[in-house]
Amino acid sequence: MNSEELMKTLGRAVAVVWGDLPASAQHDLFESAVRLSGSGTREQLAVFLHHRHPRTIEGEKPARAVPEPDSLGG
Repeated sequence: MNSEELMKTLGRAVAVVWGDLPASAQHDLFESAVRLSGSGTREQLAVFLHHRHPRTIEGEKPARAVPEPDSLGG
């Protein structure tokens, strides 16, 4: 594999585990990617990663149910 293929493979691997990474690592990787690609990619990358995060994937994991109050005060 050449350097470009290795970089693409690493990028795909990061996308696969994105939701499992600590927020600080996500932030650092995101900002590095924006710096490398230009600020015009910030919104596109944010949307892409939003759809890869387990908390934001529809139907991937059941949402936590909010219990109904048992009386008018909770």
